[in-house]
Amino acid sequence: MTAPKRRGIKAEVLSLVEKRALIGWREWLALPAFGIERIKAKVDTGARTSALHAMQITPFDNDGTAWVSFQVAPHSGGARDLARIECRAPVRDRRSIKSSSGHSQDRYVITTPVVLGGRHFDIEVTLTDRAEMGFEMLFGRTALRAGRFLVHPTKSFLLSPK
Repeated sequence: MTAPKRRGIKAEVLSLVEKRALIGWREWLALPAFGIERIKAKVDTGARTSALHAMQITPFDNDGTAWVSFQVAPHSGGARDLARIECRAPVRDRRSIKSSSGHSQDRYVITTPVVLGGRHFDIEVTLTDRAEMGFEMLFGRTALRAGRFLVHPTKSFLLSPK
């Protein structure tokens, strides 16, 4: 490879980096459609789809359209930690998701707006019981796509205050 090509590649990489926000391996997100102002999420580049800890997941029919009701306890670090938020959303899909331990589970998939560091966008989220996990939410690769973010693997809360 010649020197001018190296400079071209370096300039291309720097251009890509400048267009992305740097986030930590964990961040506080907002899910405004559900009235959730803060939920701690693990940024997981190994997970394709984002996942939300949901309880009492119940499918229902809403004028011929599949919907799901569920409860979320976002543990935002405040007084609302004990409160469960009642949520409802149209079902986008139902998928078999394989966990990091290799177990498959059928999950409902919804689409919801998310806010991270002042950026607003829609993501797909699977609903699952994450009670035994350290984070109420995983922020997966598809949420990171389209050049939104770069992940710093040793830093936390770069776009959101603790």
